[in-house]
Amino acid sequence: MSLALRNVLLGASLLGMLGGVLGSFALLRRQSLLSDSVAHASLPGVVLAFVLTGSKDPLALLLGALAAGVAGALFILLVTRQSRIREDSAFGIVLSVFFGVGIVLLTWVQRSPGGNQTGLDRFLFGQAATLMASDLRLMALFGVPALLLVFLLFKEFKLLSFDRGFAASLGRPVRALEMLLTALLVLVVVLGLQTVGIILMVATLVAPAAAARQWTDDLALMVPLAGLIGGVSGAVGALASHVLPQMPTGPAIVLVATAAFVLSLLAAPRRGLVGELLRRRGVSLRIRRENLLKDLYSEGEAAGGGRVAVPLARLLARRDMPRRCLRRALRSLTGAGLVERTPLGLRLSPAGEVAAAGVVRKHRLWETYLSRFLELDGDHVHRDAEDMEHVLGDDEVAALEERLGHPTVDPHGEPIPPRGAP
Repeated sequence: MSLALRNVLLGASLLGMLGGVLGSFALLRRQSLLSDSVAHASLPGVVLAFVLTGSKDPLALLLGALAAGVAGALFILLVTRQSRIREDSAFGIVLSVFFGVGIVLLTWVQRSPGGNQTGLDRFLFGQAATLMASDLRLMALFGVPALLLVFLLFKEFKLLSFDRGFAASLGRPVRALEMLLTALLVLVVVLGLQTVGIILMVATLVAPAAAARQWTDDLALMVPLAGLIGGVSGAVGALASHVLPQMPTGPAIVLVATAAFVLSLLAAPRRGLVGELLRRRGVSLRIRRENLLKDLYSEGEAAGGGRVAVPLARLLARRDMPRRCLRRALRSLTGAGLVERTPLGLRLSPAGEVAAAGVVRKHRLWETYLSRFLELDGDHVHRDAEDMEHVLGDDEVAALEERLGHPTVDPHGEPIPPRGAP
């Protein structure tokens, strides 16, 4: 591994880790746009630092960017607290005004003698390939203490992110903590300017944190997971840029982090879109199964009791259900041994009759409850009971039956099946 590649890998990984950790708090506090505003606000600081020092010393440019970023962040806090301007409007003002001033200064410097050789425009889109050992030392000098502060003040930052008022009631210095967290966010933004640039810095902060958020509700797990996703994204993006020479490093890092977010959005077990789609399909299938069991039970009651065969056409006529959905539910029921196929039609099995009686029992108990305690007419309780029969658990049904005094008939005079009976 060449020295240049090693510098890029270490720098991108450290930046991704910092972005993921600090970006988690920005995401939870709904201040993701703050990083974008601060990144754009840092440009005039970079240019002015170059003008004042006459050199491209990384520390000088970093301090200039840091000063301008802090000024932009403080301006946002001042405007939102001392005026009626909303926070999102303050973000837009800082982003546009500071960035506009920075572009004007950058244009002026580039048109001055020797200005074309300044290379300051690399801060717009980043140029990770120029990272040197001195840049890494500078990132470590400021980045490691930032991570240490997050570790030491994790409880305070957690309180601040979820309930600012409660943190203040406990005597925590809320304003000081807000300013410190904002300063750390500004620091990470400034450290990443040379690697991914002003334009893409916000993605380095938001994407890893948003990806980690899909996998857990525990902040103690989310923060390190976001740091891991950010660090891996930085390393993979840097390697991709090395393998594909035409691919700039900054955009490659952002694309990898975005891919991690998209994958998390799709595949996370609890919040993922695929899992949610499968859960909804499972619920829909369960509801159709229970409705069919109840319909077969009702046909048996109408025939005088027992298990009777019902033609498929009659089942389709009972409910507005597409034929493919009905067939899918029937395949599931027959596979589970709850419904039997006969030459005359479909019939409940003995186990299916018990399961169907349980659904009917929930339905009629809930109708009784609505009629007795809410004093609803009998013709107004059926639709609500159609929904509740699918969500009531055994414990709720037992409590409902106890409160009703173990009724034997519903408001329509229909018998309520006893527990466990067909």
